[in-house]
Amino acid sequence: MTKPADNPAEPFKKALAEATRAMAGQPELSVAFSVDPPGYAGGNMRLPQVTRRMTRDEVMLARGVADAYALRLRYHSDATHRRYAPHGETAAALFDAMETARCEAMGARAMPGTAGNIDAKIAEEARRMGYAEITDPARAPLAVAAGYLVREIATERALPRGAANVLNLWRGFLDSHAGGAMSGVDAVLDDQQAFARFARRVIEDLGYGDELGDDPDADEPEDEAGEPDEDETGEENESGGDADDDGSEDSTAEEESAEAQPDSRAVQAALSDAEEADLADDADLEEGEPPDDRPPPPHSEADPGYKVWTTRFDEEIAADDLADALELERLRAYLDQQLEPLKGAVARLANRLQRRLQAQQNRAWEFDLEEGTLDAGRLARVVANPMTPLSFKRERDTDFRDTVVSLLIDNSGSMRGRPISIAAISADVLARTLERCQVKVEILGFTTRAWKGGQSRETWLAAQRPPSPGRLNDLRHIVYKPADAPWRRARANLGLMMKEGLLKENIDGEALEWAHRRLTGRPEARRILMVISDGAPVDDSTLSVNPATYLERHLRDVIAMIERRRQVELIAIGIGHDVTRYYTRAVTITDVEQLAGAMTEQLASLFDNDPVRGPRGRLQRRGR
Repeated sequence: MTKPADNPAEPFKKALAEATRAMAGQPELSVAFSVDPPGYAGGNMRLPQVTRRMTRDEVMLARGVADAYALRLRYHSDATHRRYAPHGETAAALFDAMETARCEAMGARAMPGTAGNIDAKIAEEARRMGYAEITDPARAPLAVAAGYLVREIATERALPRGAANVLNLWRGFLDSHAGGAMSGVDAVLDDQQAFARFARRVIEDLGYGDELGDDPDADEPEDEAGEPDEDETGEENESGGDADDDGSEDSTAEEESAEAQPDSRAVQAALSDAEEADLADDADLEEGEPPDDRPPPPHSEADPGYKVWTTRFDEEIAADDLADALELERLRAYLDQQLEPLKGAVARLANRLQRRLQAQQNRAWEFDLEEGTLDAGRLARVVANPMTPLSFKRERDTDFRDTVVSLLIDNSGSMRGRPISIAAISADVLARTLERCQVKVEILGFTTRAWKGGQSRETWLAAQRPPSPGRLNDLRHIVYKPADAPWRRARANLGLMMKEGLLKENIDGEALEWAHRRLTGRPEARRILMVISDGAPVDDSTLSVNPATYLERHLRDVIAMIERRRQVELIAIGIGHDVTRYYTRAVTITDVEQLAGAMTEQLASLFDNDPVRGPRGRLQRRGR
């Protein structure tokens, strides 16, 4: 395992995490870096991964996302937001976008270093959503444009190109309907309650007043007959987002202290003063906000009763962060050498799948159009009669094109040797094949960081062995190939499966839930998840202090959730292990040499467009 000190990105990650905690005013905030989509829930913040290469884009995006979440934690009250939030979908989206822009604008004013970082975040979001190419306002989200306008007015900063395009498409509409109201944003920026009322007026001016719901202030006298206002009842004082009940002088000092934070992230600066001041304010706010005093979210969507002792030592990591480039190339060469006799057979199976997909592709054309690709086959008509208009054709999007396939490979110790080698090379060839057919593929692996529990078990032992601790090992989820990365960039990563000591124990339920979460965040209309495993979930540390069926029961719950929601098509291949007792769509192979054939056969069945059987008709529960 690569030691943190060997990774040049670790000092940066540590400094960014400390600065984020200080800016958010939450010293206990958990900050992790992951290849999963960024997010925040229950005191846990997930930031974009920063690889050992530390490219400028990676660093700026991580800083921007961290600043955005930290500023929302610092300047935003969930209780106030819930009180004023509209009921309708469009109005709620407008309200949320403007509140996000308010928090980020306040950060840019108080701490100028955050502005450039958040610009990088906005630019990446605009690039990912294709905002720069949009020409029709109907395809540009109005809520996003309204948020951009608030930010532009409040910060007087130019927006990144894609974001500016979205705003310009809606600028005329926004100015004509709510331009007068928008000009008053500066007067309410520092007060969330006043800003919420302002945002509701803007939403009404834009024509969505019927989605606002009841006026939250209609039945409550404000400061009449000596009634305490919202701030005095204990909710967050929105005048600065971080002021305490004793006055504003401490808040001013804290903002000045925090102002230097974004610019100090290249080194580990002294952050204790800002942390202590913000911690005191945060404690005051938490004591006064009963509506936010809720239990933490469950560890599993599939089973709220599934317990985890600690997630502190879990790891979601890119394959190239677990070994340097030279070692990955050496391991890849070893993998190729081991499987040279098998590559021809796997390639033939993959070519059969490619021909099947390309046959669909060749049939999917629309002819006699007024624009598109010039149809050379109909030029003879133009030659015969020059008055005949040119004919164009366009390739129609087929079902398999708008598809993403995720291969989740069991990296447990029982896969060591030929099984993991064949799984790696089969995934490699299938990824290459599907990429030729414009189907995106990601390759994931799951194992644990240690045998017998690792650091999770050590902390449990130090806590005097509380009963029923739940999962008691350190997870390691590996991304060998992201869906958006071309195969050539991830080719060497698959050699990591040959690394001595990588394969340990397997906790299938959480890995499956992780892979499902990644897929549901994808924009493709069709999502396929293929699980390759050689046994039931086994982790000695967990099963020694929990019921014997603890991990297996959770796996069944996760599978049931995925199959019930139907957002992802789930199939499984068991190597020498009957997985049909878990998965509805599954095949069991007795010889690992059958793996490549089973993978290509099941994918071909899913891509079959037989109108009678449908894309799923040919996949049945069966053994082999």
